[in-house]
Amino acid sequence: MWHPYAAVPSHAPAHVVSRADGVRLTLADGRELVDGMSSWWAAIHGYNHPRLNRALTDQLQDMAHVMFGGLTHEPAVRLARTLADMTGLPRVFLADSGSVAVEVAIKMAFQFTGRSRLLTVRGGYHGDTFGAMAVCDPVNGMHHLFSGALPRHVFADLPPAEFDEAYLAHLAETVAAHAGELAAIIVEPVVQGAGGMRFYHPAYLRGLRELADEHGVLLIADEIATGFGRTGELFGCDHAGIRPDIMCLGKALTGGYMSLAATLCTERVAAGIGVLMHGPTFMGNPLATAVAGASLDLLAERPWREEVKRIEAGLTEGLAEAAAAPGVKDVRVLGAIGVVETHEPVDVRRVQDVVMGHGVWLRPFNRLIYTMPPYSIGDDLDRITTAMTAAARSLGRGPGRSGT
Repeated sequence: MWHPYAAVPSHAPAHVVSRADGVRLTLADGRELVDGMSSWWAAIHGYNHPRLNRALTDQLQDMAHVMFGGLTHEPAVRLARTLADMTGLPRVFLADSGSVAVEVAIKMAFQFTGRSRLLTVRGGYHGDTFGAMAVCDPVNGMHHLFSGALPRHVFADLPPAEFDEAYLAHLAETVAAHAGELAAIIVEPVVQGAGGMRFYHPAYLRGLRELADEHGVLLIADEIATGFGRTGELFGCDHAGIRPDIMCLGKALTGGYMSLAATLCTERVAAGIGVLMHGPTFMGNPLATAVAGASLDLLAERPWREEVKRIEAGLTEGLAEAAAAPGVKDVRVLGAIGVVETHEPVDVRRVQDVVMGHGVWLRPFNRLIYTMPPYSIGDDLDRITTAMTAAARSLGRGPGRSGT
């Protein structure tokens, strides 16, 4: 078995999970771990939720799958209407995964404009397929090995955390210099996820919206990691009060139950494209769209804003001591995201041994020990911050080997 971002054989063990319930994972050896990762940020309601289980089993009685070419079904129609209402973007293309959603967004932009170059900012991550890799950070990103095979796009500097008028001027100069060749600007709103878990000022997002309008360029918001409340707003774009021309959604869309993503766009973009040349085999899968609809209903009913605010306060307080650890460069929190950034790449296996010793599951990478817990985390949040602080204090004690 070849695991993600791992060599064969892997330097670190893969722990066998026998059950997932609520916010806890039960390993085959009987250990219970609080999941601080929400299964890569997707299981926002926790595991084994009765509403989501029922949505799947009810749909299974009717059909597990049917092709979407020339056919449709109620769960997909209902989900598309819900997403259109939530985002203000009336055209919805359902895809298999976040990376594919980004590929579809890029195709939309290329077909609409007739141009084939994109602008983004350094430090970003948009997926592992070739179109998505081409707009990930070209130097420090995880896909630098493929740089010679990827299209050359335009990269602005890394967006600062705080507001800086000079950076807005840099964005304006960069967009203006390339406007005639750009199809779109693509960014992760407010939070750069797997590229470094960085947060930036919403004013830069507003500035990009204005620049896109000024130069006749589309704005693509990759909300795959930030969508559905993770940052404290329903979508990252809401921090800036803007709406993109194209939006990518995924991860938490199904509450972590199945792989599903969506690319949404304005009526103007859809009309200008005509026939979109993309059609995944499992597009609009009935099981996935049924559980996604149930997950969004559940999100609308639960007090997620209050839950995320409580998580934000708990992470801020619980990680404060980690900032004083010698190996720590920065501690930052936004919404239900807590990040401990280290000076040097961490030994993944060693950090996981520390946090698992505290009954917690985390997946650190590069120089980051971070958490994005389920919104239903409750009092177990203290266990996560205690484990992260212990991991931070363990840095630099004896020899270790960094990993991914």
